[in-house]
Amino acid sequence: MQFKKRAYTVVAAFAAIALSAGLVGCSSDDPTSETSGESAEGGLKDTYTVATDSSFVPFEFDEDGEHVGFDIDIVNGIAEEVGFDVNLKITNFDGIIPGLQTGAFDIAIAGITITDERKETVDFTSPYYKSGTRIGVPVDNTDINSMEDLEGKTVASRLGSAPLEYLQENVPTANALPFEQLDQMYLAVEGGTADALLYDAPNVEYYIATTGEGTLKAVGDLYEAQEYGIAISKENGALVEAMNQALATMIDDGRYAEIYEKWFDEEPPWLDELAAMGVGV
Repeated sequence: MQFKKRAYTVVAAFAAIALSAGLVGCSSDDPTSETSGESAEGGLKDTYTVATDSSFVPFEFDEDGEHVGFDIDIVNGIAEEVGFDVNLKITNFDGIIPGLQTGAFDIAIAGITITDERKETVDFTSPYYKSGTRIGVPVDNTDINSMEDLEGKTVASRLGSAPLEYLQENVPTANALPFEQLDQMYLAVEGGTADALLYDAPNVEYYIATTGEGTLKAVGDLYEAQEYGIAISKENGALVEAMNQALATMIDDGRYAEIYEKWFDEEPPWLDELAAMGVGV
């Protein structure tokens, strides 16, 4: 069986993470600010409800009582550029897409992989991050070195995630063990409940370099090239266009690179690829 591998470099070192206080969490008395859809005049609203994940380091996580991370800085930068306030709502990852569908949220940023299935129910901005899927195993494991080696194994992943779907589609003989919270996924492997884990490369690599140092290791190639996009509830065409233009401006004027270097301690390696997708040109 042939598995799709990434052809570009993913960040491998996340140890030097700076703190951020750029969280915008404004509320509004306008009753339309909590619902999806554009204003009655067809323009943009003053405030949008933005959903994010409870813990996806270094994209969004709690630090000293604040919700910070790469995604938080990106969405706040876009909001400032477009000219709207952010009403931030923290929720479990598997509740984000349903929340956009029901109108509980207008926008969501949480390392959300753009897929054809998701595009049937929500809209996406242009990609703002490129990722891949990585296998993690205990440091003393010598049996698992590739996707094929996951056959017949118990593999932890995250409920509602693209890596979980990828595992189920490409290694159907694996016993998929989904968890709602990421710490539960890692603890399952460290505690022996699962043989391995399969999840987004930047989070796996960060955990192994920090909390999981000495207990877990990454093995094999990077599979399933992924692009993260900001999800937006349907019927918000003007908002999608405005956010795309804001993201392009941030890429062109260097603000995107500054935010990236702040959280990943290196320059973004694929700005040209984002530009080729129509961003920043």
